[in-house]
Amino acid sequence: MTRSGHDGDQMRAAIDVGTNSVHLLVAKVGAAGGFEVITREKASVRLGAGMGDLRQLSVEAMDRGVEALDRFRQVAEAHGAPITAVATSAVREAENGDDFVRRARIEAGVDVGVISGIEEARLIHLGVVQAIPAFDRQLLVVDIGGGSTELLVGRAGRMLDARSTKLGAIRLTDRFFPDGTIAKGAVKECRRYVMSFLEPVAQTIRALGFQLAVGSSGTISTLAALARRDDLGIETRSFNNETFTRAQLDTVVAELTAARTAKERRRIAGVDERRADIIVGGAILLESVFELLGIDEMVVSDYALREGVLLDAMQQRHGADLHHLADIRRESVLRVAESFREDVVHAQRATDLALVLFDELVSLHGLGLDDRDLLEAAGLLHNVGLFISHAAHHKHSEYVIRSSDRLVGFTQREIEIVAQVARYHRKSAPKPSHLAFAALSPDAQRRVRILSGILRVAIALDRTRQGAVDHVRATVTDGRVLIEVSPGPGADLELELYTAVERSGPLAASLDCVVEIVEEPAESTQDFSG
Repeated sequence: MTRSGHDGDQMRAAIDVGTNSVHLLVAKVGAAGGFEVITREKASVRLGAGMGDLRQLSVEAMDRGVEALDRFRQVAEAHGAPITAVATSAVREAENGDDFVRRARIEAGVDVGVISGIEEARLIHLGVVQAIPAFDRQLLVVDIGGGSTELLVGRAGRMLDARSTKLGAIRLTDRFFPDGTIAKGAVKECRRYVMSFLEPVAQTIRALGFQLAVGSSGTISTLAALARRDDLGIETRSFNNETFTRAQLDTVVAELTAARTAKERRRIAGVDERRADIIVGGAILLESVFELLGIDEMVVSDYALREGVLLDAMQQRHGADLHHLADIRRESVLRVAESFREDVVHAQRATDLALVLFDELVSLHGLGLDDRDLLEAAGLLHNVGLFISHAAHHKHSEYVIRSSDRLVGFTQREIEIVAQVARYHRKSAPKPSHLAFAALSPDAQRRVRILSGILRVAIALDRTRQGAVDHVRATVTDGRVLIEVSPGPGADLELELYTAVERSGPLAASLDCVVEIVEEPAESTQDFSG
């Protein structure tokens, strides 16, 4: 546990909606980034149970999940802790995952962000490095969930490579050990299946190398407890920083697979009765990871996804410079932009202008730093569709952003907003007849309208891509927005001003006001270069 003890501490809550369980963490977070855990809660809801390879969430499973979220919201509110909630593979892969997210928002009052497997890995890494004193060593982190397993290599707090595989304790149980029962030949078939899935991932990880293997998640903690029960005892509450060996794991796997039913496994000292039916799949999976990667010993981390979510939420709210977008998010956005041959200089110039307008107009739109981050991402990526075709490239940009698996630090909902803001940077304004836009919540639709309206004007102000605009300022008086534009030395703003005025309609409509764009009078021009 990290104690902050600084003035300015604040309460925060993180919720992790997994395939097997829903977890709540409430903590007091310090200005320096450390935190003190106030309470933890867990509900075994089996959200992914019986999904048929995770394609459909059952109504009963969603009921259990929503009930847990409602209870956790009440706990967080009792502590005055704002909630950041994320959902992983079960919701991510289910065809009706949006139904669960909607029910969570309406019935439980919890806004759940669905994150990609790579984003899940990043957040797990962020949490793990807070608990394991090995910041300067190259780490392999393995997290076995109910529906997916994340493997990543990182060093000094930076993720070098990450993979998310569709292998998990519940998924493997449903496929090979229905109801937790081991039929003849099932263990061998499961091992073969897991090894075939993991081998390509293992090749990449072996090439990168690692100095320390770290395991997180309930499955690995349970297996570690079984492996170390003789010398640590089965009542040990935390296994953080404890280690177990490959030989110890092999012994545990042999013991678990010898018990043919979940009922028999519940009689084994140290087996969590709530995991007795799914532990075999998890054990075979971890055993295969050890074998393929040549792991002799693994360290256990008590911290994982929810701790990473908590810290990430705080990190995104710090910083006072022009760019609030967290480094990990900004770097991934720039990598995508550069890979699609985007004119990054123009994109950054237009984005800087958009961010200034966002800040100047905050009294009208009332949006926060999270929305500012999404505007920045959309601005940097608005032209990536040119890589496909100039015709309708705004629509191609929408597709590229929505389809990219390299945008880390964002939820799927945030990526959807970024994609649509980029899509509406030119041509038609958002319309109810546009299916993707219509699918957004009313609040998200408003955000897309405002952010895309700002971006349109900012891009127009770099119409010639010559950096003709030195700076902009906006003032709001009596339902009127006046945007004054100052030219750089020797620059002619005629084309920029004409284009910006022509494209200002959507911004005016989204803010319900009149927008006027003019060149700043020469006598008012100030030197902003210093």
